[in-house]
Amino acid sequence: MIPELLKQELASRIAHAVTPREAAVDVMKELQLHYGWLTDEAVVEAAGLLGLSPLQVEELATFYEMIYRQPVGKQVIHVCDSISCWAMGGETMMAHLAGLLGIKPGETTADGQFTLLPCACLGNCGDGPTMMIGEKIYGKLTAPLLTEMVGWFRGAAIETPDSHSRSMP
Repeated sequence: MIPELLKQELASRIAHAVTPREAAVDVMKELQLHYGWLTDEAVVEAAGLLGLSPLQVEELATFYEMIYRQPVGKQVIHVCDSISCWAMGGETMMAHLAGLLGIKPGETTADGQFTLLPCACLGNCGDGPTMMIGEKIYGKLTAPLLTEMVGWFRGAAIETPDSHSRSMP
């Protein structure tokens, strides 16, 4: 169940949107942040807030790659698999990350720390290959850099580099 404060905040955002449907992605992302992923319960709650059917919310949720309809790790790593990143070695970087994490793309590590997902495009074509962890984009990836980053994120628990005083390459 949504906490009352979050429910009020979401209702306010919906009220300020031109149409409730315009606020749907924002509502889904906030509920995902609250639950860790967009649960079936969250779909029903979003539908109630937005005045949409659960099926309409589900259709929207499954359209967007960064709305998760199943549990994910504390850190979700999106690796761009667009043609630009692929041409710059993105496929090799995905394979290297999978090896470092001991999982295949689409899986979550046994400790629940990382989920590795391919994504269509991160809009960072000039600095490919690219990945995103949380809301931060990292480009010009190399195997040594990925090895360092995974080590850093393992040591950083669930926080991102922006929330620490330590610097991250």
